[in-house]
Amino acid sequence: MIASDARKFIEAALEKLTPARAQEIARSFVQGQGKEQVQKFAKDLMDWSNRNRERMAEFVRREVRAQLKLMGVPGREELEALKKRVRELERSAAPQAATAKKRAAAKTAPSKPAAAKPAAKSSAAKRSASARRAASGESG
Repeated sequence: MIASDARKFIEAALEKLTPARAQEIARSFVQGQGKEQVQKFAKDLMDWSNRNRERMAEFVRREVRAQLKLMGVPGREELEALKKRVRELERSAAPQAATAKKRAAAKTAPSKPAAAKPAAKSSAAKRSASARRAASGESG
């Protein structure tokens, strides 16, 4: 009987206790006593259950926060500060980026086409011309 009663209390602490479940547990503990006693016990049991569930949730939140900090995961405040800094850098870089784009566009803008130069003779053409000259007796 004591083990099952303890189990009921533990279950009540870990799960959301409904009024019906609280009444059921209260009846099992205060058998033979008045209805008011059962209701008071059920209310106290629900309050106890809610407090313990809140404590457990807070414990888990603290533990998760501590583990994340140990792992080096930044917190909300740190992330917000970084976002703000990035926005500031983007704003300050925007005018510089526009100027750089204008400079780059000016450098790559097409200039006046250069006057066409006559194509240089290929090596084979030069040799053939010198061979002709040599054959005809010209010096060159």
